Amino acid sequence: MEYLENRTFDEIQIGDSASLTRTLTEKDIQVFAIMSGDINPAHVDVEYAQSEMFHEIIGHGMWGAALISTVLGTQLPGPGTIYVGQTLRFKKPVAIGDTLTVKVIAVEKKPEKSRVIFACECHNQKEMLVMEGQAEVIAPSKKIRRPKAVLPEITLRRPYSLFDPYLTKAKKLKSLRAAAIYPVRGKIIEAIADAQQAGLIDPILIGPKDRILHAAEEVKIDVSQYEIISVEHSYAAISKAIKLAREGQVEMIIRGGATREDLLRMMQKHDKGLLTERAMSHALVLDVPTYSKALILTDTLIHIDPNLDIKRDITQNAIDFAHALTIEEPKIAVLAGSDLVKDSMRSTVDAAALCKMAERGQIQGGILDGPLTFDNVISAEVARAKGLTSPIAGEADILIVPNLETGNILAKQLEYLAESRSAGLVLGARVPVLMSHINDVHLSTISCALGALSEAARRKN
Repeated sequence: MEYLENRTFDEIQIGDSASLTRTLTEKDIQVFAIMSGDINPAHVDVEYAQSEMFHEIIGHGMWGAALISTVLGTQLPGPGTIYVGQTLRFKKPVAIGDTLTVKVIAVEKKPEKSRVIFACECHNQKEMLVMEGQAEVIAPSKKIRRPKAVLPEITLRRPYSLFDPYLTKAKKLKSLRAAAIYPVRGKIIEAIADAQQAGLIDPILIGPKDRILHAAEEVKIDVSQYEIISVEHSYAAISKAIKLAREGQVEMIIRGGATREDLLRMMQKHDKGLLTERAMSHALVLDVPTYSKALILTDTLIHIDPNLDIKRDITQNAIDFAHALTIEEPKIAVLAGSDLVKDSMRSTVDAAALCKMAERGQIQGGILDGPLTFDNVISAEVARAKGLTSPIAGEADILIVPNLETGNILAKQLEYLAESRSAGLVLGARVPVLMSHINDVHLSTISCALGALSEAARRKN
């Protein structure tokens, strides 16, 4: 264990000194700006900074001053020190990558008040004087030795949502007639109303009318403007919604209060469901705070253990969906438990086959690579360290998982351990279907926006 130990007033001699060295990083500037609220464009706006006198981002002057405080509070005099005053002159700017050495030197002692005056100076890696001044402190009178505190790591995350552009674009489209199945809970009514007010849907509420009205009353939402089709139970509501979709009377289905299993079973009926020439699949769009762009994860809901033909459809559905989100040439990672093709591991064989299918034109519109393990997909640095060359490493737009179980676990891990947010829908059906349990009204609205974009792209094609 490391310790901090002070030097008392009596121990300090004129000429005693202490120093520390620190390199300024972009993260230092961002953290200091967040902590202090100082968002002067010279520190945080690259375009502005390049047009100013220094032609680059410079560090906050008080970041350097904080290093002086660090030396005084942890080294000389150390724990128990009380800062009284500080004078400073800033001589040179400090840019990202500059290494500063801060030094304090005891130059005067005032016994009557246990005060010590320190000369302070700071030089960069070129031995140029960056900052100088004088600090006055009350030095401790008692000896203190304490374990060094272990501080938490700071992770910087995007201050904006990757979903916002999708919502903005979808609002410019014509609203879709949407069948909301069995909306008998207040949260479902709230989500439907939010999407309707955003101009994304014109809802048709299908279920027991008295329960729908009661749910709306609980959340104080007026549903008199919505069409309500009264049916007795959720099974009848599912049947009615699918029938309307087959007849072209609705352009989207929202699961609402129906069970996922019942809806999936009826959607997949050959004569009365929503099947098309391509297998249906579920895609989640993930906004992971530590990843630079949205991730499409599929299939997480429908196919428990898909064969190669179904994986081809899952992949093509995801590519077409990515195009609808204006990702012109999506990069698709086919995930597996190994980066090598192994006969004993079916996921690796299927991944290699999908890539070959893409080469032969059986899958179109994207760049595929696989088999790939998750770490290589997300981190180009990890891939390089392993000697793996891939256009997907660190750049993936779509993750194709080997089976539903893997996809579901991965989605939940990212949600609860990486604080990702997700919105999603069923692809490859006659109409977009929103299957997720509604517990976040905003994310439900985002799912409606994704459905609107997907449907608009399908019609265009």
